[in-house]
Amino acid sequence: MGPPDGMKLVRLSVTLAAVLIAIAPLPEKAAELRPETLAAWEEHVKGADLRMQARLRPGHEFLWADEAPGRCQRLKKGEILVSPETASGSLQVTGGLIHDWMGAAFIPGATLESVLKVAHDYDHYQDFYTPVVVNSKQLACSPAEQQFSMLWVQRVLFVTAVVENQYRGRDFRVNDTRRYGTVESTRVQQVKAYGEAGERRLPPDQGDGFIWRLYSIVRYEERDGGVYIELQAMVLSRDIPVSLRWLVKPVVTRLSRNSLVTSLQETREAVMLSGTVQSALPNKSAASVSSSFAGVGAR
Repeated sequence: MGPPDGMKLVRLSVTLAAVLIAIAPLPEKAAELRPETLAAWEEHVKGADLRMQARLRPGHEFLWADEAPGRCQRLKKGEILVSPETASGSLQVTGGLIHDWMGAAFIPGATLESVLKVAHDYDHYQDFYTPVVVNSKQLACSPAEQQFSMLWVQRVLFVTAVVENQYRGRDFRVNDTRRYGTVESTRVQQVKAYGEAGERRLPPDQGDGFIWRLYSIVRYEERDGGVYIELQAMVLSRDIPVSLRWLVKPVVTRLSRNSLVTSLQETREAVMLSGTVQSALPNKSAASVSSSFAGVGAR
């Protein structure tokens, strides 16, 4: 028996988190994940989960897109909306940074079944999300959860980050048209000297601190002749030195947003090219998605 439907889509959110981090010129000194940094991360994730549960209660909007007039209309026209979940997309905590972003897209003509079919194809994530994801595979599958791994490479300016991640995903069915799920990293290892004779994987929580933890929440709803996908991607990384923040933070913000837009676009294209979608976007130009902040800051 295959995995629960909603759990399959959770995997799509991982790419979003994976490409948010390796983007800042950091000093060569190795970073250290401190207990207080991890505690702040766990508290942040707990808050995100509580807000997700609130969306399931009567009188609350399930989709972020329904919280403001015009968002759904823009999504149906082919736009991809991206907004920081914190004031600027990153929250400084003791010894680290928490990056938290929300993205939304609409796949016209899609059904939950067609989206989930693509989401379950772990071995082809390296095709869907090339060139960032260079290897992916399913490790275990059960009705309760799924485990999988991905190796990704991100090159920005003079920095090349290679990280191998293992994940655990859980799925929750709301009703016949709604699902949500979570995915969390269970093992994150930086790869040094990738592709060279001395290639090696560092122990977890050691290295440059490009990425220490990942957590994502995905929501999707079938309606309006397609499927809405919303992905909240959260990543814990090392802090940016004070002397570089004025220079680096704008770059982090721009690249985080662009990475999220690209991943959502690639997800939509993978579903639409799967041969299970009933219709296409109104015109070819719609595939060249225009991104924008949706005017939402911290909750």
